[in-house]
Amino acid sequence: MLPTTRAMSLATPTVDRPAIATTGRADERAIGRWLAVVTAMVLAMIVLGALTRLTESGLSMVEWKPVTGWLPPLSEAAWQAELAKYAQSPQGRLVNQGISVAQFKEIFWLEYLHRLWGRLIGLAFALPMLWFFVRHRVPNWLKPRLIALLLLGGLQGAVGWIMVASGLQDAPAVSHYKLAMHLVLAVGLYAYMLWLTLGLLQSQPLTPRVGDRRIGRAAAVLIGLLLIVLTFGAFVAGLRAGQIHTTFPTMSGYWVPPGLFELSPSWLNFVATQTGTQFAHRWLAKLLVVLCLALWVWVRRIEASAPVRRATTMVAIMALIQLGLGVGTILTGAQIALATVHQAGAVLLLSTLILTLRRAWPPINALAVPTRAG
Repeated sequence: MLPTTRAMSLATPTVDRPAIATTGRADERAIGRWLAVVTAMVLAMIVLGALTRLTESGLSMVEWKPVTGWLPPLSEAAWQAELAKYAQSPQGRLVNQGISVAQFKEIFWLEYLHRLWGRLIGLAFALPMLWFFVRHRVPNWLKPRLIALLLLGGLQGAVGWIMVASGLQDAPAVSHYKLAMHLVLAVGLYAYMLWLTLGLLQSQPLTPRVGDRRIGRAAAVLIGLLLIVLTFGAFVAGLRAGQIHTTFPTMSGYWVPPGLFELSPSWLNFVATQTGTQFAHRWLAKLLVVLCLALWVWVRRIEASAPVRRATTMVAIMALIQLGLGVGTILTGAQIALATVHQAGAVLLLSTLILTLRRAWPPINALAVPTRAG
């Protein structure tokens, strides 16, 4: 009996380990699918935010009620009360003075949908996350990352209100600095969520080639540059700078437009004036496109894995599409639909760069045998 018993005890780990590993990967894939849905919701939120800003609907709700604000006005009296509060705001007094309830509803519903969608994202993230934690299905390496995303999501809501409040004081426009902070934080949340999602859904570890790490570092640099371009894009939007210098490739016929250095110190022009912010946004965007194309050419000349090569091809294609959308936005004076698609294009370009980085650098869960969280 002893040999048999010993044989069984020795055999047990070889039977259990694959089962545990399989369960761990199944949990990670389930979390990845959930995060993929929330990531898509965040992308939709960024697009909806662009539409809200471009239609100047963001200042139609003058109060922040994070708990009770999910209910819209439900009676004519409630609509009249909401309009009366709006009429006391700078935009209500100086831009839309005397508008009717019907006209007010046109701008109110878009901002309401923007805020409601933010609450739905919070629920879509927090409730499944709680379920995964309670069921002990979250790998230990992922727990602090999910908690960080939850906290950053709450912070994003607060930053959104800080931005709106800046347009309820004196001038009927939000601070372009706070608008940039709100946008970049949203894009950062999307980027990190996509990064985690791609790692969790990766079916098997990729086989890196010699040049993959170098390509990953290059993609990381381009991601940083893209975030800077996005920041200047937010400055342009906040200052309504897209409605001037509506020619390309020059700015109203000038490579260096008049008035570019009207403020002192000189650097202040590039963050505080319409001409300066558009000038900086244009040239940084063109630099980004050139570098994305250079990345694609470079990857063809070094030893790189096929998945990384395909990802850089997507980067090059999306960079050219985004360039076309940017030129179109300039020529139309920031026409609402085109400018909204342009912002979405920036996020899609970011997505291709993150995909490149993810394929060049293996995810944490691919570095060791997955285990079920205890």
